[in-house]
Amino acid sequence: MIRKLAERGAFAGLVLAALVGPGLAAADLENDYPTEARADYVFGCMAANGQTREALQRCSCSLDALASILPYDKYVQASTVLSMRQGIGQRSNEFRSTKMFDDKVAELRRAQAEAEIRCFRG
Repeated sequence: MIRKLAERGAFAGLVLAALVGPGLAAADLENDYPTEARADYVFGCMAANGQTREALQRCSCSLDALASILPYDKYVQASTVLSMRQGIGQRSNEFRSTKMFDDKVAELRRAQAEAEIRCFRG
């Protein structure tokens, strides 16, 4: 379910965020997601999981968990790759066949799996 959100490429149109410095505290990493991006994620998650109070709580938890694992710039990069892979033609093939892009998507998938475990299975 969380994977579906990324595959939709909700943030494909956003410009890549500035790189996060390696010395930032965990709280700084969790808070580098802009409010608009957080709201968009939660709305999309609730659309996929139901419009209930429980879905709101789980989706908010999921975003917080994801943000604690994956800086926003990496989230945007992976989401963009997933969006580009959905197209047709040479450019889409490049996004499907480049290891660097596979690594970005794999990092997002791991973070999403961890967020799902923390928030939807607990």
